Amino acid sequence: MKLGLMLGYSGAELRVPLEKVQLAERLGYDTVWTAEAYGSDAITPLAYLAGHTARIRLGTAVIQLAGRSPANAAMAIATLDALAGHGRVVCGIGVSGPQIVEGWYGEPWGRPYYRLKDYVAIMKKIWRREEPVTHEGEEIQLPYRGEGALGIGKPLTSILHCRPDIPVFLGTGMEATVRLTAEIGEGWLPLGYVPETADLYQPWIDAGLAKTGKSGDDFEIQAMAAVDVTTDVAGSLARMKPNIALYVGGMGHKTVNFHKEMMIRRGFGEAAERIQELYLAKRKREAIDAVPDEFVDQGALVGDRQRIATRFKAWEQSGATGLSINGNEQAVELMAEVAGLRPAGA
Repeated sequence: MKLGLMLGYSGAELRVPLEKVQLAERLGYDTVWTAEAYGSDAITPLAYLAGHTARIRLGTAVIQLAGRSPANAAMAIATLDALAGHGRVVCGIGVSGPQIVEGWYGEPWGRPYYRLKDYVAIMKKIWRREEPVTHEGEEIQLPYRGEGALGIGKPLTSILHCRPDIPVFLGTGMEATVRLTAEIGEGWLPLGYVPETADLYQPWIDAGLAKTGKSGDDFEIQAMAAVDVTTDVAGSLARMKPNIALYVGGMGHKTVNFHKEMMIRRGFGEAAERIQELYLAKRKREAIDAVPDEFVDQGALVGDRQRIATRFKAWEQSGATGLSINGNEQAVELMAEVAGLRPAGA
């Protein structure tokens, strides 16, 4: 199983942990991943890391679809790929949620399934440079002919000669969009994927792959887990609960919250409803306490070396091809040992 390093997005101050990334590269990690919400963007930190690394792949998990037109996203990713050295960049895309799409970006929520489909198709047309780009999609059309158009939009071809096969991973979780991910993407960035529920998704993936004749060998599944090397398992799980309560209880509208829906799919429906109810009532401490230990433990690697190694075997057998970890330098080193990695060039 390939290992990745998840950096996420910034808090109030942007700090790129360069030494940790370089350590991961030396230990043989496959990819470093960044994210964005409504602060730091996901692409700029990877451009910085491109200049300080040589081999590790650089991935976005994810860039938000509403934040850029598909042409702008294709340009930015192709530019990053050229700076990094062709072959290192992975473009992960997600739609985010309607509160951010409409509240932060001022874009209509629309129909995310079709928007994803159009978005990826346009990006790939741009990178291939086979002809001037036109697209007649359900949600996006090029040239634009909608309200306010002058009607003189011109199909164009990228000036930059791009890598034509930049891999696209989609951050999705519902059945229709997971099927679409396997159909049009090279990889999947699943929300809340754990070994206990991996079998739920496999038929969806198989259906998407079959639609275009791809096999599982053509498709990556990059799961994610927090890693904490500790003798205090209960304390570690407790420290992870506030973030889970935030996302399940307050990250999204009461009726449209993908994190809550993911928790329900994992078999914790009663807890999910209770967490949201408490969080929206501003009873945050109670919401945090309502997060089950079992739910946290399923999505993390917590404990001493033996406990982490035992749990990691379940991840290796889950069907995921990669696991991105979120942890400190000790966790980075331990996971390289547990996964049997060797330093690059060794």
